[in-house]
Amino acid sequence: MAATSDQSKGACFYQEWMTLQEQELSELNKAIGSGSSHADLSRLIDKIVTHFQDYVQRRSQMARGDVAPYFAPTWCSSLERSVLWIGGCRPSSYVRLIYALCGAEIESRLSEFLQGERVELGCLGELSGRQLVMVDELQRKTIVEERNLSGRMASLQEQLLDNPLAAIAMGGGGGGLEAALDEHGRAMGAVLEEADRLRLSTLKEIMRILTPRQAVDFLAASKKHRLCMQEWGRKRDLEHGRN
Repeated sequence: MAATSDQSKGACFYQEWMTLQEQELSELNKAIGSGSSHADLSRLIDKIVTHFQDYVQRRSQMARGDVAPYFAPTWCSSLERSVLWIGGCRPSSYVRLIYALCGAEIESRLSEFLQGERVELGCLGELSGRQLVMVDELQRKTIVEERNLSGRMASLQEQLLDNPLAAIAMGGGGGGLEAALDEHGRAMGAVLEEADRLRLSTLKEIMRILTPRQAVDFLAASKKHRLCMQEWGRKRDLEHGRN
């Protein structure tokens, strides 16, 4: 019964979060289309970042009871689970999205550039040299931290195979198994919390680097991508008979 309750809570929490993503995307699109002031855009950005911080804190509390489901959540589609990194997206993917959006804006107006016409790019196509340097530095730092956390996760997986599970395979185990699994769960929870902190700090740094208008464009694109991943994943699961 407790397992069913935990599963239900996780699924409800996920659905609440995805519903909030839809609402925030609508707010972002409205702000982009209405020509909101920098002050209004900044307030919207702060609200969205706070929502993410609240989500991270609440999920961390929920995961303390049983962390393993948050690394391969059954409430996500197979496609969503296939791209997870320590319970979420890679923080460096935020930076790659900036580069992708910047390049897409420039490429979409390339023919006009070549014809010598004056071209007004979208906000993310107009990153300054200083901004590009800061984004590059952030990407380098984030990748190093990602690799450190990935290494810690690999060590935890190896330890689980080398110790309690190896004892079971050899006919042992006993009362020490539950204690070992609990300790392993706490260690995984600590890594999940650090990964979430890295995701949050990377997002905050990106918001600091970008102008309010650029940040709103970035957030709108990232939320649209996340919602599309959910939709595509559900569609493919239905096509392959996975419910």
